[in-house]
Amino acid sequence: MRDILAKAAQVKLVIFDVDGVLTDGRLYVTESGDEIKAFHSRDGHGMKMLQSTGVNVGIITGRTSGIVTHRMNELGIKHVYQGQKDKVPAFRELISKLELSPEQVAYVGDDVVDLPVMLKVGLAIAVQDAHSLVKKHAHWQTPNLGGQGAARDVCELIMEAQSTLESQLQHYLV
Repeated sequence: MRDILAKAAQVKLVIFDVDGVLTDGRLYVTESGDEIKAFHSRDGHGMKMLQSTGVNVGIITGRTSGIVTHRMNELGIKHVYQGQKDKVPAFRELISKLELSPEQVAYVGDDVVDLPVMLKVGLAIAVQDAHSLVKKHAHWQTPNLGGQGAARDVCELIMEAQSTLESQLQHYLV
């Protein structure tokens, strides 16, 4: 675990996939073609706390959804790349824009489409219910399932490694 905390201490950007990471991976589609997704509120609050410590948060997802745009706006996440069948170009664009090295990035994924980016970052994270190949190539695995607290696990790991978690939680103990 010491090695994971050392990697997490270097993180300046966390990139999350959406389906299977910020959601449980199921796609609900109405008869009219409208898509419905469920996001966990604790994940969102973790992402907000992490951003308040100065760590950037980004999204790279293969699908395009107005629901994702709406939710990311609510969370103040500015780096959102949707419709990325190949996620590597968006990854490269984002780290160039933020002037970061791959070692300063954590990526959270659940399926094989996430592997090309996961293999390039300093801290590759798989959600608890990720595909076995993704788990095999991850540095760390979340205690919680995708869409059920996994993103909060990641945020708290990074804040713990960077000694910012206690101050973030202290706000609620007054």
